[in-house]
Amino acid sequence: MMPVTDNTQPIRLTSFAHGGGCGCKLSPGVLQSLLAEMPKAHPYANLLVGTETSDDAAVWQLNETMAVIATTDFFMPVVDDPRDFGRIAATNAISDVYAMGGTPIFALAILGMPLDKLPVEAVRGILAGGAEACAGAGIPVAGGHSIDAPEPIYGLAVIGIADPKQIRRNADAKAGDALILTKGIGIGVYSAAIKKGALDSAAYAEMVASTTLLNRIGAELAKDSAVHAITDVTGFGLMGHALEMARGSGLSVEIDASAVPFLSRAVEWAQGGFITGASKRNWASYGEHIRLPAGLPQWQADLLTDPQTSGGLLVSCKAADAARLCEQIRAAGYPLASVVGRLEAGAPEVRVIGQIG
Repeated sequence: MMPVTDNTQPIRLTSFAHGGGCGCKLSPGVLQSLLAEMPKAHPYANLLVGTETSDDAAVWQLNETMAVIATTDFFMPVVDDPRDFGRIAATNAISDVYAMGGTPIFALAILGMPLDKLPVEAVRGILAGGAEACAGAGIPVAGGHSIDAPEPIYGLAVIGIADPKQIRRNADAKAGDALILTKGIGIGVYSAAIKKGALDSAAYAEMVASTTLLNRIGAELAKDSAVHAITDVTGFGLMGHALEMARGSGLSVEIDASAVPFLSRAVEWAQGGFITGASKRNWASYGEHIRLPAGLPQWQADLLTDPQTSGGLLVSCKAADAARLCEQIRAAGYPLASVVGRLEAGAPEVRVIGQIG
């Protein structure tokens, strides 16, 4: 259901923003250009993870058994319901800590709202949804900052902790590893359906269930020595985040398109043209490093770059342990978890085999 203002007129949060969810991210090409001249943090010996890799969070080692994980993530509405928007944005931000193998301990809210356009009740709903997601992760919203902004923006800065030995970067995959994806792809397609008024209640419920499912399994996987690298799949799509892992690890990634899990109507709607501009932007940024099989339909290529909001984890692990780990992930509440590819020696790129469906 859409929220209602005091005069009973429905509002659509998505109508106040030019983009939504992780599709708002700067394109990979633009981001890479902006960061190219950033100085490296070499003098800081305790900085275990900084800007050198495209990792999900920064990590600072305090002592032999404790490291602090810090991240921030925020975006514009991907859904119209304020509470759901808050839940999704908070879940997405917390995911960065889990993707590093850590446990979140508290969060700070980041809020920008066009207060002359949105009722106060809607903004309260967003904050309440974020607090609800944090409570589900067992952490408080301990503070934050807010501004009056032309478009609605919400997210969190999240602090977590981990044993330094359990930190999992996206750059430590090994040749011969298998790749596991823990959630289905298609959030960008569903977002496009929302904007066109085509998302029915069942599909909306599926979308919210996926995007509010905490990636807490990452903290458990990091304790397993068979798991070498983890990242979460968000705005750059499956191909973009697989490419980041390939580049960071100095390896080639192979993705079997026929093994990739999708939300129930993602394939149908992608074939019908429900593709986001962010998907096209992703291709423009890194498509030259993606090798596609001959004859792959364009809608399939677009699905593989579909921007995910609060997507799943991409896990690189020993091939011999992949089936065991995949079963563990499914049993923990991620029913679509699947082995989708492998890593091998070679120039950093992503090679796609097979076709969807």
